[in-house]
Amino acid sequence: MKPIIVIIGPTGVGKTKLSIELAKKLDAEIINGDSVSIYKHLDIGSAKPSVEEREGIVHHLIDIREVVDEYSVYDYQQDARKVIDDITSRGKRVIIVGGTGLYIKAALYNYVFTKGTIHNSYDHLSGEELLKKIKEYDKDIDIHPNNRKRLVRVLNKLENQEVITNEKNVCLYPIQVIGLTAEREVVYERINQRVDVMIENGLLDEVSSLKQYYSKSRVLNSAIGYKEFYNYFFGDWSLDDVIDKIKLNSRHYAKRQYTFFNHQFPTQWYDVCFEHFDRTIEEIYTDIYM
Repeated sequence: MKPIIVIIGPTGVGKTKLSIELAKKLDAEIINGDSVSIYKHLDIGSAKPSVEEREGIVHHLIDIREVVDEYSVYDYQQDARKVIDDITSRGKRVIIVGGTGLYIKAALYNYVFTKGTIHNSYDHLSGEELLKKIKEYDKDIDIHPNNRKRLVRVLNKLENQEVITNEKNVCLYPIQVIGLTAEREVVYERINQRVDVMIENGLLDEVSSLKQYYSKSRVLNSAIGYKEFYNYFFGDWSLDDVIDKIKLNSRHYAKRQYTFFNHQFPTQWYDVCFEHFDRTIEEIYTDIYM
């Protein structure tokens, strides 16, 4: 089996473009490694590649769930491994691209999960205490403390899925990990510009069409680019407040992505030349065959 190509890096550094160009050259199919692009209707805020942007390259694990569906790292692991087996059985290369490091690592490494059957009502916990426990699992989840039904359901879901292996640093596949990077200030400025473009492209309309699902959707309450609109719809934030918060959360997330990727993957980093991105593509393609 030829190595799986894994393309990682913070938001806005060109991962999607690189993955498509390499897929053309390598006769590969792409597996989405972004936890938000799993969901239908979350297009602009997730920077999901459009059908046109995919340029005919087959993409897997995009638009496979509704926004009210639960979908976990365990589910992604099972789905991604099935797709890897399918692609390789047809003699094609596999490229995984995305910024959700935990999803990608769980798919490729020996993470073993167990699904429990415990269903607690947590009557002894307040809404604030429930939210605090949820954030111990995923600090990006932001559910209003008064939405008790949602809090209880999410916490049950999280507590019934636990990593139980001590061998989670054992990789199950041959992999080649490519990291895209740039100066921190450049990345942050591209993030800010990207959020402005999302607003221009209709992010408010996209999120407004999903407003009714905020009480039932985990992803809308946790994903950057969507969770910030809760206080716009149900609180006292202005649209400018939302935009500023999306930019801030995206910059913080990029910092956490660097930390995770540096510690969890054997990554070869490449400084991106945004003005001549084709040079970065050729450099990486050449190194794959060195």
